[in-house]
Amino acid sequence: MQDIELIKFYSQWMQDIAAMQQTDEEGSNSEQIFTQGALDLLCEAGEVENYRTGYDEKALGTAKQHKINAYAIAENYETVDLFISVFKGTDEITKTTNDEIEQAAKRISNFFRKAIYANDNEKSKNYKNEYVDEIEETSEIFQFANTLAREKDLRDNLIRVNATILTNGLFAGDFPENIEISGYKIYFKVFDLQALYNVSEKSHIPIEINFFEDGFEVPCIASPSVNSEYQSYLAIIPGMALASIYERFGSRLLEQNVRSFLQFSGKINKGIRGTIKDEPHMFLAFNNGIAATADEVEFTKNKDGNGLLLSKVNDLQIVNGGQTTASIYHTWKKDKANIENIFVQVKLSVVKNKDNFSTIVSRISEYANTQNKVSIADLSSNIPYHIDFEKLSRSIYTPLFEGNSLQTRWFYERARGQYKNARLKEGFTKSRQKAFDLKNPKNQMFTKEELAKYINAYEEIIDGKKLLIGPHFVVRGNQKNYIQFINNNLVKKANNIYFEDTIAKAIIFKAAEKAYGVKPNSIGDMRYVTVPYTISLFTYLTENKLDLYKIWRSQSVSQSLKELLYDMMKEIESFIKKSAPGGLYGEWAKKDVCWVQVKTHKFNFDLSSIKTDLIDKKNALKRQLISEDETSVQQVQEEIEKLKSIPYTIWKKIEEFGYNTKLLSDLQSNIAFTIAGRVRTNTKLSDNERNTGLKILDIVITKAPEILFDADDIIETEKTNKSKDPEITLELIKKMVDWDRQKKKLKPHHFRMMFDIINGTETLTQQNKKYCLMNYNLLKKYGF
Repeated sequence: MQDIELIKFYSQWMQDIAAMQQTDEEGSNSEQIFTQGALDLLCEAGEVENYRTGYDEKALGTAKQHKINAYAIAENYETVDLFISVFKGTDEITKTTNDEIEQAAKRISNFFRKAIYANDNEKSKNYKNEYVDEIEETSEIFQFANTLAREKDLRDNLIRVNATILTNGLFAGDFPENIEISGYKIYFKVFDLQALYNVSEKSHIPIEINFFEDGFEVPCIASPSVNSEYQSYLAIIPGMALASIYERFGSRLLEQNVRSFLQFSGKINKGIRGTIKDEPHMFLAFNNGIAATADEVEFTKNKDGNGLLLSKVNDLQIVNGGQTTASIYHTWKKDKANIENIFVQVKLSVVKNKDNFSTIVSRISEYANTQNKVSIADLSSNIPYHIDFEKLSRSIYTPLFEGNSLQTRWFYERARGQYKNARLKEGFTKSRQKAFDLKNPKNQMFTKEELAKYINAYEEIIDGKKLLIGPHFVVRGNQKNYIQFINNNLVKKANNIYFEDTIAKAIIFKAAEKAYGVKPNSIGDMRYVTVPYTISLFTYLTENKLDLYKIWRSQSVSQSLKELLYDMMKEIESFIKKSAPGGLYGEWAKKDVCWVQVKTHKFNFDLSSIKTDLIDKKNALKRQLISEDETSVQQVQEEIEKLKSIPYTIWKKIEEFGYNTKLLSDLQSNIAFTIAGRVRTNTKLSDNERNTGLKILDIVITKAPEILFDADDIIETEKTNKSKDPEITLELIKKMVDWDRQKKKLKPHHFRMMFDIINGTETLTQQNKKYCLMNYNLLKKYGF
């Protein structure tokens, strides 16, 4: 029987695909929309970076059949990712067969074989590639195929080709066997519906290594230190084992938080290379080794039965030692060096605390890299800039404007998975989940890499003669652009004005992407190049005078600006294609000389149509700077509202849950009881109660979310009952006092309060009315 959550996941995805197919914004056919959605999931999980959708098929059903749906090229040319989809447009989940997977593997392999093929005259300027020469330059796949065929750096540096089969069916078979084409290894993977669902629920895809099956012996010893967070081991790993792992996984071995900054560049460290070639026996003594983390490990006994051998590692992540790993591989592969006598020490930390796994790994990686030239602590998601920007994104709402009465937030995801976690924690009932989705639309969520793209694409930065920021960096891909952003384009302190201007830049970027269009109704096949180049040139030509505040206030760009951007994109794309040497315009657009040529070319753009979009200094609106205190107040109010949205009876259940399970401390259980009273009487929460209440709520959502399931029904019942509540008047209070004189059901202080109201020594405030209503409901149970 299929899991109910999987069925929901499938049903919602198919509905989304059907809805997107009605527009040109997300794609032109259901299979490509599915491909993009699946790759977005894999991208979030760190499985792939900088992918491009690009469809091509030929001779289906014949021996020469090929097909491709998307691709990605690593920035250092070491990895090429090929994607092919087996899409099933059924209302219900179906199975994907072995034959379908094998056919997909054959088709994607044939594509690579045709595109990478080169005859004996490869080094000649006139060499031919039959497949590439037949493709129209306007084809979605031309640039990729042309790069495979003619980019020498790629052909020289390519180590691994990952051929990934995506399917929305369920597949129970084995992956196709890995093969080799033209000297390049092809590694097959299959992501079926179940695997894609699992990816959507996790922050990343773990790497599993089986040293025992691969024939490597990795001796290790355990640290005597015992704690609840982690267990450390010291291991000695053979150089061949490390080279084998690197050849298979490449930069995916690096912990995601540091991957952006310590990428395997493909370059060999001269010192490491020299040691491997000339003094391999001294490598262990000279090299600092590797630091790594894992989720789980398995061991076997060595031949003597006295020591441990590391046999399996689950979720291996290298947090320090990427250059060592890459250098060993490349010295072995390129220099044909013998690495049989190379051994590397490894400090392996196995994280025990699964609830805090990501945070612990991130901290280990941070401290493991404190000696690097570029400190990881300075470049991680925890730098003040990112924290400040995140706070602003949680407290600033879009303005109200004509035709829109709903204020929303632009949700900045400083760390991977924050949006999903926030939705889970804030949307603990159906009504709150709906409210979260309205307040935080998914299309207004953006990541660090997207933030860098929006800002870097908007305006160039030049230091003397050195070009530090420009659209060519954006074209180079998320990671390189992000590094450039961190190093050269941060402000000292992000405030609300900076935040609003940044969102305006995001709106411009998205508007340009939409105007560019999607095949078959697009300008061309290089949106990722043309959009940033056009925005940068627009800012350059208008001398950075675009009224960003106007865009923020309306949450859109004017029709005249859209039309101008569209006209500019057509001409700029044509110019880049014509000026690109050898037709490799994707690679050409990554170079600063390309941007310089675009910037200095005499285009005939008519800027007069967007005069009203530019800043009018005479009538410029004054912008008010919001203090940090005001931002904090907004956040506190939202936290209080979240806690008070949970009914009194649910807080009582939480208190009981804490005492019964011991998952809450005595203090936390007492605070839950106190909050229950605050909710019942609608009184103010102290800072301590608010902070502890949020921690309690996190524990409940993680350990026992079912406690909160009835909250909506209880709130609705309370509303219904409230509508039936009598008006609290002096006459009604007098009747209750007279009745309780005889029955003695109220507590003395409650009776006294009502007695004092009748006698005029206590006023009938709103708060006292609430107490009187509570007394009324209590007396009613006894027959009043």
